[in-house]
Amino acid sequence: MPTKPETAPRHLSEGGDPLLNVDDVEVHFQLRGGMLSRLTGRGAGTVKAVDGVDLQLRKGEVLGLVGESGSGKTTLGRALLGLVRPTSGSIRYGDRDLATLRTGALREIRRDIQMVFQDPNAALNPSMNVETAVGHPLRIHGLVSSKQELRVRVSEALERVGLSPVSRFLTKFPSDLSGGQKQRVVLARAVILNPTLLVADEPVSMLDMSVRAKILQLMLDLKTDLDLTYVYITHDLASAKFFCDRVAIMYLGRVVEIGPTDEIFAEPRHPYTKSLLSAIPEPDPDKALPRELPRGEIPDAADPPLGCSFHPRCPAAFEECGWEGRDLRALIEQHWTRLDETEYARERDLLQEPDLDPESPHQIQLRPAHGQAVEDIDRLLARIRTEDPEEPLWRGVESTDAGAEGVTVRFYEGSDPKLRRAGNVDVACHLY
Repeated sequence: MPTKPETAPRHLSEGGDPLLNVDDVEVHFQLRGGMLSRLTGRGAGTVKAVDGVDLQLRKGEVLGLVGESGSGKTTLGRALLGLVRPTSGSIRYGDRDLATLRTGALREIRRDIQMVFQDPNAALNPSMNVETAVGHPLRIHGLVSSKQELRVRVSEALERVGLSPVSRFLTKFPSDLSGGQKQRVVLARAVILNPTLLVADEPVSMLDMSVRAKILQLMLDLKTDLDLTYVYITHDLASAKFFCDRVAIMYLGRVVEIGPTDEIFAEPRHPYTKSLLSAIPEPDPDKALPRELPRGEIPDAADPPLGCSFHPRCPAAFEECGWEGRDLRALIEQHWTRLDETEYARERDLLQEPDLDPESPHQIQLRPAHGQAVEDIDRLLARIRTEDPEEPLWRGVESTDAGAEGVTVRFYEGSDPKLRRAGNVDVACHLY
């Protein structure tokens, strides 16, 4: 991958007025329920795609939004352009709040803020040739008065993104272009309005490996030539390291760590950031290290964990992180996956379906099945704990009480960590 230019700004968060100020932005989506929920008037739930994000973006920097699929990074990027309306919070561009602007005012703002989408095949209309597609924003905003002026502006944009000789590309359709050429056309369309800010959503993920570095270098060249500012959305930490001045790590709709790229890569604080970095492939087998990947899958954003949202997957979680009854149920089920069929049937017959009380999520009651004893459940829990005594969940257990009806396990309630300063980064973790 080419070397990042020395002129790229660093630590721009330390001074100057922000170009974009994101303050406690939430984007929630209501789930559509079935007939019963419509009859009772009860909703089917809410997906908290973005759940209280604070960011400042300074002119001339590249801010990376990094996270797994489902982390909310794309939804946040679309909210920055007004393609998704925030449920609450503000997105201030200069002295204007994009979260409250009407459609006409947003169209005017989009001359300054453009988006580069992930899939160039979907971003380009297959029935438009290159000249029509790239020049379309000029027509929408009424910035050209003749076909000749349109062709000159389009030719300049294509030349700028390396599609030359221009005459070869003006009349071509997307089906005539390679993946890299299509993404260059998308970039030409994005910069033809001379924007200030580009939101790039996974701009190289759909391209061949041989083309990715060239497109990223082109974007850096455009940044220098046109004085651009970028929000770069990606799940690829390797490209973020090359491309970004600052990185914001997102998990379940929140920023869990943000700071200068160099420091986050050299000394990651949040356990999630550490796991993402450990997942970066190492092509040299002699340098390969043991991987510490987060266990399980990213939780359902419609029913996120309490306390720290990463705690069910975190190897360093403890009392303050907010364990729940459903975490123990998941641990029991995980234990059962390791048993043979006979052992599973015997243990499964010991207890009824675990009793989870929505009003008391930090506890769970395990009741014996008909003909079974409470002591059997005690022994089951002891057996699971012996399998892995270092399991973080056990640190969160406040009490285990055996009664006539069953065994009640209570967890410390914990709390939701907020971003706090640690070195030159901000991290949302109880370890700090």
